Amino acid sequence: MELDIQCEEMSPSRWAELLTTMKSCKTIRLDDCNLSSSNCEDLSSIINTNPSLTELKLNNNELGDAGVEYLCKGLLTPSCSLQKLWLQNCNLTSASCETLRSVLSAQPALTELHVGDNKLGTAGVKVLCQGMMNPSCKLQKLQLEYCELTADIVEALNAALKTKPTLKELSLSNNTLGDTAVKQLCQGLVEASCNLELLHLENCGITSDSCMEISAVLRNKSSLMDLSVGDNKIGDSGLALLCQGLMHPSCKIQKLWLWDCDITSASCKDLSRLISTKETLTEISLIDNNLRDSGMEMLCQALKDPKSKLQELWVRECGLTAACCKAVSSALSTNKHLKVLHIGENKLGDVGVELLCEGLMHPNCNIQSLWLGNCDLTAGCCATLATVMATKQCLTELDLSYNPLDDEGIRKICEALRKPSCNVQQLILYDILWSSEVDDELRALEESKPEVKIIS
Repeated sequence: MELDIQCEEMSPSRWAELLTTMKSCKTIRLDDCNLSSSNCEDLSSIINTNPSLTELKLNNNELGDAGVEYLCKGLLTPSCSLQKLWLQNCNLTSASCETLRSVLSAQPALTELHVGDNKLGTAGVKVLCQGMMNPSCKLQKLQLEYCELTADIVEALNAALKTKPTLKELSLSNNTLGDTAVKQLCQGLVEASCNLELLHLENCGITSDSCMEISAVLRNKSSLMDLSVGDNKIGDSGLALLCQGLMHPSCKIQKLWLWDCDITSASCKDLSRLISTKETLTEISLIDNNLRDSGMEMLCQALKDPKSKLQELWVRECGLTAACCKAVSSALSTNKHLKVLHIGENKLGDVGVELLCEGLMHPNCNIQSLWLGNCDLTAGCCATLATVMATKQCLTELDLSYNPLDDEGIRKICEALRKPSCNVQQLILYDILWSSEVDDELRALEESKPEVKIIS
């Protein structure tokens, strides 16, 4: 049994009603429910008396350190079988870390701890690392984003990593680590017996200076499948160093996020080589990098390589125009693996999208999710888009937000949605102006096809 409630104010009667339900739940999710420490006292009792409970998610509630103390009393009981604990943005401080350390030390069932967006600080997380070093700790996933960590945390993290081969996922994004600390962390990762599968270091003050060390992790840790270094100023020189590790035969990367990394079209030769030869790579994000049309054309050439197995390509806000759309169309008509294309916030225009649609209509194309928000589109391209919607049954998600489609364009899209052959299940139309008559048509369409969700 699963309890999943979000964004609901809890009256005393409603809470009492839910407590009865929780006694037999395997999963309890209560994000954004205005819970406080007093609710945690009740939840502690549930943890203690419900041995089937394996997941507890309490993100975005004002639990405070007192609330966590209550929870941990339940977590420390022998009957507790909790495996996953989510406490993101719960107003915790370093004071909670001592209590959580006790749980890590004593509760081998706990495999996931998500405590991001709390002011734990370096001192607090050092205490958590002590708990991780206990032989009883079997933690697999640790999420510490936005925890006000500094470079001083790395020594404690490395000590914990050395003793924890069970750890599969580590997220340190949005902490001011800097190159020196990231270098030290990477050296620890290479030496440690850990088998990390996911490493997230977004917005950690990384430059090209630490990319050689990250590259060494990629070469030496064949377990690493998910690397995110977005929102760091690594530049073309840093990307070239990363690609040395990414191209190594032992690297098995699947997901690579490089958004807003100061990468230009000069890097696209290396990226193209990666896309065309690294068959494990299925997802790459290059959002908000200045690739321009010349860079995109190189990427498209790589997508046409039979060895490319890329399924998701994110190139939003990359300085693209209609000039690259013929190349994109050609790639779409060749690559059978690509399922998701985020190409919004580029000045493609109607002409560019008409070209894209030629590729989308090809029998080889299997696109499921297409994002074209803020691409300077008008009603002029909507008839062609409507044909794609009505013809390509693989297309289930379409984003046309922030484009001046007006009534004429929206009506053409609606005509396609009404057709039995159209399989679009989610249509995103943020910030588009239409008349009250068209609004009535959209609501009527949702009623007639309840499987379709129109988000506006």
